[in-house]
Amino acid sequence: MKRRTKIVVLGSALLLTAGAASAATASDAPRPPREAAALTGTAKLYRSDGDDITFSFDAHLASKDTAIPMQATGTFEFSHYLNGKGAWAKARVDCLVTGGKVAVVSGVVTASDLPGAEGRRVGVTVHDLGRHDRLGYSWMESGSPAEGNEPPKCASAAPFEKVKKGTGDFTVVPWQPEL
Repeated sequence: MKRRTKIVVLGSALLLTAGAASAATASDAPRPPREAAALTGTAKLYRSDGDDITFSFDAHLASKDTAIPMQATGTFEFSHYLNGKGAWAKARVDCLVTGGKVAVVSGVVTASDLPGAEGRRVGVTVHDLGRHDRLGYSWMESGSPAEGNEPPKCASAAPFEKVKKGTGDFTVVPWQPEL
């Protein structure tokens, strides 16, 4: 064999060996457990009147808590303004259940500029449809969180609202409990 051919063959063999060794090492490494469920992302809702309505989620259920959705952690925020008037709120997650691309999260309002809303539970439902996400919220049924009619944990309305085009980036990690 010519010297150049030998170098190419030897170099190729070394690269293949190194690649196989690193692939074996990577596949042998233990993977962290997948979380049991999650809802993340931000989107604005579509309203023909021009309302500025935003929802953001960072809710997670750890794999160790698969059987206990009330052990979910995280926060979610929402705001609704029209012509400079409106309110915002932030809630601490107290339950998260997902199924396929649908998530229901509830939480207790920890901060808000809506008088009477703090300490009240609210719920939100998200349907992760890619660029056409949908959303529903408990106060559609029960009235403003400040009015005191609270849903139970992990309860909300069907996802009847449309997300404004180009803003939806919700991601739902489906819950897979052992039944």
